[in-house]
Amino acid sequence: MLFLLALSPILWLVIALSGLKMAAWKACPIALVLCCAVAMLTPEWSMPTNYVIESILEGVALACWPILLVIVAAIFTYNLTLKTKAMDVIKAMLTSVSQDRRVLILLIGWGFGGFLEGMAGFGTAIAIPAGILAGIGIDPIMSAAVCLIANSVPTAYGSIGIPLVTLANVTGFDPSQLATFTSIQTGILILVCPFLMTIVSGGGFKGLRGMTLMCLASGLAFWIPEFAVSMFVGPELAVVAGAIVTMAVIVFLAKTFPVNDEEYKLKLQSSMEITPSKGFVAWLPFILIFVFLLFTSKLVPPINVPLNTIKTSVLIYTGEGGAPYTFTWIATPGVLILLAAFISGKVQGASFGEIFGVLGKTISDLRFTMLTIITVIATAKVMGYSGMTSQMAVTAVDVAGSGYPAIAAFVGSIGTFITGSATSSCVLFGQLQTVAMQSLGANETIQAWVAASNATGACAGKMISPQSIAIGAAAIGVSGCDSQLLSFAVKIYVPFVIVMGAIVYLGQTFVG
Repeated sequence: MLFLLALSPILWLVIALSGLKMAAWKACPIALVLCCAVAMLTPEWSMPTNYVIESILEGVALACWPILLVIVAAIFTYNLTLKTKAMDVIKAMLTSVSQDRRVLILLIGWGFGGFLEGMAGFGTAIAIPAGILAGIGIDPIMSAAVCLIANSVPTAYGSIGIPLVTLANVTGFDPSQLATFTSIQTGILILVCPFLMTIVSGGGFKGLRGMTLMCLASGLAFWIPEFAVSMFVGPELAVVAGAIVTMAVIVFLAKTFPVNDEEYKLKLQSSMEITPSKGFVAWLPFILIFVFLLFTSKLVPPINVPLNTIKTSVLIYTGEGGAPYTFTWIATPGVLILLAAFISGKVQGASFGEIFGVLGKTISDLRFTMLTIITVIATAKVMGYSGMTSQMAVTAVDVAGSGYPAIAAFVGSIGTFITGSATSSCVLFGQLQTVAMQSLGANETIQAWVAASNATGACAGKMISPQSIAIGAAAIGVSGCDSQLLSFAVKIYVPFVIVMGAIVYLGQTFVG
């Protein structure tokens, strides 16, 4: 009975989002109210009112700084490139590489899509590449389908690594350690994705004809930099670095060993003349973000250390287990992204009035998302401090026993399926994963390994999330294709989550 009470906010979200088709911004506040009522009225928990309020306030603080700050900044940067027409230049540069649709799908869906996920996330990595692919003459359903595949494994590092940064905040583990473990857990699937996308776009295994080298190279080019940056820098730039190297490798191979297969040839016409300076200005927002984040990272201690001293710590939750919450004011990705956006916007010719106008519209467009994220994180905080999360973990371990790590990624995938967000999944279940392994007596390294699997599982869940499906359908402008895309995505999701479970279960022996 206690388990069902502890699970009730999650069960409500499943019913509301999947069954009742209720909007997340409506369902999540109700989940928060339900969670507070259960925490306060259940005799075993009897959480005092002041602790409930403090838990909610800590959740609001975490949601606003840094999570929502990063999301707003990332989406604002993208919207500004639309306003200044820089995205048109970027699109023209990408489509000039090859006329083979398989090459363009890898370049735009895998490389550029991974870049957008790392920089902005939040559906941009599905919407923009799928829209570009459909716009250049590739079958719309195929365009959305391959972008759903491509958007899976980078999801843990979306929006400048915010899911993993959030997971670190929730669990107390080092972000670099979690990012490294996540990269290891998703490594095989990263190598598989380019092959899978090419098979889908080529109408079967014949699509690999002449593409094997490019598929293998684009998988390795994505994973190796991601792993290295995760280990030595952290999660913020890992996928961005992998995507940049991948795009460079695909362009190099397309020009050095061109693929000329008439069956997959597209007739493309580019009327835009792009000079190096014009291309540089178009990419400037993303270049500046990369530079700012790199030079304020742990790789540059003379800058990183002083900036990280500009912070404020506040004890919000005063109950047992509470710790001061720290606001880092400058050395945080959201602030640096905003700075890069303002500088590049001016260079691209936008006035301050236009820039602030885009920022205001971005915030307005994201208002429901903000409400969703704030209430989800507040719910997770109440569940954690009240003991509800611990109760779920204890029950899960009782049922699964020592085999719990095998289902940990599946748990993470359910969180993303429900909320559409890897960040929200990490908030909902990140602590549960840790507590579950603590109850099994696992050491801290294995606890971190299984905690990372929540982000790994979130990657699989992203493919079948109703929000992702809706974004893909909207991007290609085909009404009524949601069920078709979902049916396709489920076929990829099932083997993905099984492989993830096996990797997490077997891998704990090596990392521990």
